[in-house]
Amino acid sequence: MSKPRWYSNKYLWLFLLIVIGAGAFAVRQYLSAKSDKTSYIFGAVDRGSVVMQVQMTGTLAAVTTVAVGTQVSGTVSQLYADFNSEVKKDQVLAKLDPALFQTQLDQASASVKTSEAVLNNDTAAIATTKANIEKAKVDVLNSTRKYKMIKELFDEGLETKDDMDTAQATLAATEQRMNSASADLLGSRDSLSKTTVTSPIDGVVTALPVKEGEVTVIGTMNNAGTQLMTVSDMAEVEAVMMVDETSVPQVKIGQTASLSIDAYPGQHFQGIVTEVGSSPIPKNDPDLLSLTQGSEAINFKVKIRVQDPPDTIRPGFSVTAEIVTGRKEGANAIPIQALVVRDVPTKGGKTRPATGRPETEEGVYVVKNGKLEFIKVESGLAGELMIEVKKGPALGAEIVTGPFKALRQVKEGDRVVIEKESDKKKDAAKAA
Repeated sequence: MSKPRWYSNKYLWLFLLIVIGAGAFAVRQYLSAKSDKTSYIFGAVDRGSVVMQVQMTGTLAAVTTVAVGTQVSGTVSQLYADFNSEVKKDQVLAKLDPALFQTQLDQASASVKTSEAVLNNDTAAIATTKANIEKAKVDVLNSTRKYKMIKELFDEGLETKDDMDTAQATLAATEQRMNSASADLLGSRDSLSKTTVTSPIDGVVTALPVKEGEVTVIGTMNNAGTQLMTVSDMAEVEAVMMVDETSVPQVKIGQTASLSIDAYPGQHFQGIVTEVGSSPIPKNDPDLLSLTQGSEAINFKVKIRVQDPPDTIRPGFSVTAEIVTGRKEGANAIPIQALVVRDVPTKGGKTRPATGRPETEEGVYVVKNGKLEFIKVESGLAGELMIEVKKGPALGAEIVTGPFKALRQVKEGDRVVIEKESDKKKDAAKAA
């Protein structure tokens, strides 16, 4: 059986291949155009409530915190308070070994017999020092009398000037010995009292960096002294917060804050702003060290007094806060993502001048005659989701609200096709 003539016609096959290829290309282009077509999300200018808030994070701290150190160097012989111990003002917290002061008091003055006697409150040594003072007083009195007598003789010309100078020198030396003995007595008593460390306030021991047997040192200009412990008054607690530079101008002293403490999930506490920082937080700030170390932004410190803190609250707890800085009811508002900031177009359609920084303007895109049109907006309060529109499109106007990427790349005059719900169903069926 012979094959039809068209079966072996190569020109016919070539023509069929071209038709099939052209059809495939057309279908591909159509599908590509359908897939590349940007789909926009639309919303409308609506009336509602706009609440402006500042959110911040930080840690809790006692309003009154005292670092307890020592004014004398020595070995910690005994601790009378532990971590989280409740203490009262003037309660004994620690004692230093008095043996270290033996050499210091030996060198202080010959009037105080031995530092061991003073450190053990040796009344005999103190009595001896007092006796030295009394003897010095008698010597001063005798020297004064002698000085007056010699002065009278000198005035009458019966004594020489050398005798007068000698009497004056004797009186001055006696007064110096008396002053030295008095200073030694006061110094020995002061040093002895400083070996006993007491609490400066009522509170809780919130830090205890030393142990019995460790040696304490006195702080100097270049080196901090040994800190025995930290006592915090937890009756008054504040939240030390970190606020971004763009939000800190909205925060004012006296504003009310809502606090959420991680240690108390599901509970909310009220607070009052008591302090707003006037300079950026340094990287080594002790209150917010854990937050500032990983942040490159410029932040400011805000303190919020916690109202009615629970008894179990502790410094260092993580806390977040929200402060309502503005509220407007019944305002014309748009979704905050619909607001676009663009360079102000110049003559010729250019948006960036040859030199200098371009001016910018805020606005939204609306659909007019199948094209996108940019309308400038004068914005007001900015809430978490909505932003107030003072001037711009009218109430109920349809605006483009997304998606975010497409909205930032769109240009005025771009054509858009608003698909009806029936068209979307047809496209979905074809894709299936």
